[in-house]
Amino acid sequence: MFEKFRFLTAGESHGKCLTAIIEGLPAGLEIDVDFINAELKRRQGGYGRGGRMKIENDTVEITSGVRFGKTLGSPLTMVIWNRDFENWQKIMSVNAKDFTDEKSFTAYRPGHADFAGSIKYNREDLRDILERSSARKTAIYVAVGAVAKLLLKHYGIECSSKILQIGSGKNEEEFCREIDLAKEAGDTVGGKFEVIVDNLPVGLGSHVHWDRKLDGRIAQAVMSIPAVKSVSFGDGEDAYKIFGSKFHDEIFLKENGEIYRKTNHSGGVEGGMTNGEPLVVRAVMKPIPTLRKPLNTVDFKQNEQTTAHFERSDTCAVEACAVVAEAMVACTLANEIMLVKPCDYL
Repeated sequence: MFEKFRFLTAGESHGKCLTAIIEGLPAGLEIDVDFINAELKRRQGGYGRGGRMKIENDTVEITSGVRFGKTLGSPLTMVIWNRDFENWQKIMSVNAKDFTDEKSFTAYRPGHADFAGSIKYNREDLRDILERSSARKTAIYVAVGAVAKLLLKHYGIECSSKILQIGSGKNEEEFCREIDLAKEAGDTVGGKFEVIVDNLPVGLGSHVHWDRKLDGRIAQAVMSIPAVKSVSFGDGEDAYKIFGSKFHDEIFLKENGEIYRKTNHSGGVEGGMTNGEPLVVRAVMKPIPTLRKPLNTVDFKQNEQTTAHFERSDTCAVEACAVVAEAMVACTLANEIMLVKPCDYL
């Protein structure tokens, strides 16, 4: 994979902190911490969020790579401290002498990473899987994405998102109704959203290799978000419903020689590259699999049928997921921008 802008993250849901290291930023980029924190606040909002959001007030601490508000060109490190860690210090201790089985569980939760993760990593306490597979880690994704957005803004590129559907609801009033119905039933509800990116140059990505196609790279980034189950571009998910003469975006010429299109069914990507139209990425988030109305499962330690363990959760987090998707799209685009417009000094 071709990489210029890249990042790694670490941290557990109830651990001390979430950490990220970003590599590939140019020197001289202004880092607006208030903007990063505003993005983190966006992720914590939305109708249907649960109790964890009442505990945490996510803010970022930059620990390296920035001096006097501007990047140095060296790796940038960020930390988000988990307030809830004070209630989990012994349970999540790194020291062997603090061992406890408090909060341990051995019944797989359907829809989560528990079953496959415990087998892959040979863990007998599913807490070991839950803590890293939890969507809590997306807070640091948003912080990294905010830095990527600051880089994109330098080139006039802007990212936004909107909710298209929650359950069967298609407007804000119906969204709230669907969430309320799910909450009353001890259930959860998912939805569909889109990320829009404006002012992209033509030619980001490439047609020459499978792993350089921009839509493929963005799809992987968005699919990596917990609970996202499908990703499409423009009207791609409905492309099979119409003939090609209606789907493909015809190209026209203005009198001044400017090329333009009247439609954007392809979502701004053709042949794995941006084509100058707004990038439109649509994704579906499944209903959160942590339910107050427990699902059937198996306790592997007791070797018996049971119901799933409940961990504090949301009824709906589609709005938050859209913010996370913005971040992941921005990170992918930041990499592409740095590949075609590399600069060490801004």
